[in-house]
Amino acid sequence: MCRSIKTLRPPAIPEDATEAEIRAAALQFVRKVSGFRAPAAHNREVFDRAVDAVAAATAELLAGLEVRGRTREAAPAATDGG
Repeated sequence: MCRSIKTLRPPAIPEDATEAEIRAAALQFVRKVSGFRAPAAHNREVFDRAVDAVAAATAELLAGLEVRGRTREAAPAATDGG
């Protein structure tokens, strides 16, 4: 649908998606669906609410996904030199 929206889940990106990346994807989605790159002043509020809603839904989706071969707590264990 929108080639400029990048995949935000592992293994496409090794770390968790940032809030900024999620918001950027939501903005691109709302722009594509609405047909507006930047809405007129009278549409700004509804446009911004849609971006917020899509970003929240995206964050919820990413938090709930389980990717095979990757645990939720994928941080490497610290090793001490001794």
